[in-house]
Amino acid sequence: MRLTRVITVTCATVLALAACGSGGGTTTTKTTGSAAPSSGGGLEKSTITVGVVPVPSSSPLYIAEKRGFFKEEGLTVKTEIIQAPQAVMPKILNGSMDAFLTSYVSLMAIQDSGAAKLKLFQHVQTGAPGIAGVVVPKGSPVKAAADLKGKTVAVNVLKALGQTTTNAHLQEAGLKPEDVKFVAIQFAEQLGALATKKVDAAWLVEPFLSAAVKEGATQIIDTTSGPTAGIPIDGWGVSEKWLADNPKTAAAFHRALAKAQKIAGEDRNAINEVVPTYTQIPAPAVAAMKLGTFGMEPDMAAFQKLADLLHGYGYLKAKMDVSTLIASKVE
Repeated sequence: MRLTRVITVTCATVLALAACGSGGGTTTTKTTGSAAPSSGGGLEKSTITVGVVPVPSSSPLYIAEKRGFFKEEGLTVKTEIIQAPQAVMPKILNGSMDAFLTSYVSLMAIQDSGAAKLKLFQHVQTGAPGIAGVVVPKGSPVKAAADLKGKTVAVNVLKALGQTTTNAHLQEAGLKPEDVKFVAIQFAEQLGALATKKVDAAWLVEPFLSAAVKEGATQIIDTTSGPTAGIPIDGWGVSEKWLADNPKTAAAFHRALAKAQKIAGEDRNAINEVVPTYTQIPAPAVAAMKLGTFGMEPDMAAFQKLADLLHGYGYLKAKMDVSTLIASKVE
């Protein structure tokens, strides 16, 4: 698949949630029926709106919809396409959006800024080797991380996941973060920037990473391995107020999501089946795409390490205890 086809797929995939743009249009998942919630008793809200990103990480929600898990809980779930969690905070705060897909980086950045008090409601995906990395153009003299000293590296967003994880690998290679210049360029435009020598290297995620390699680029750093192995990528976020105001709805929503998350973690085909239904990614590309691990819980040590890296590089003002970001279990 050539890059020109890939760039029509979506703003990004697995890691786009580090923030890649403003919100988009709206779509609705149709969940109808009068089944009573399995918890018994009425829900505070029987219809909720969830912000989703058109990437594989949203698949558990669509698996839950397809298999009737929301209906079983008496829930109707409407989905609104978003790109950056920061952009929908007004809706989260005024209650017009109930939950949203977010990267761990965005969740921590929003919390650090004081814009909203959030909780990680359900983990979705953990990084795995091969899903993100730094590439250089064919014939580049840059062969390893150490060779990036004095070079310019493109990332989709400054001071987010790409720059943070790349810095960790630069430090392992004996470089300081300031030894490299980072510039913000959208994923879809990064190979053009490499070809015109606007940048020396680029941080890419799937499916852009695989497409770049097919077009002749060479990957020199796998940014979800080594010092950044096992970092949590994204999950479902909610506000503290929403949790407090809607305990029965939260419990019902969590039960449905958790069931779907377990399926996503055990059956890759379940992910492959739903992703083409809510993205422009064709089925063959979805099946070939490398994904992270869809687990039930984040590795808390890796989560804390990510927070410490962000703080150490000055991307978070305050040192953060990530355990305070995890929502209490709702059953």
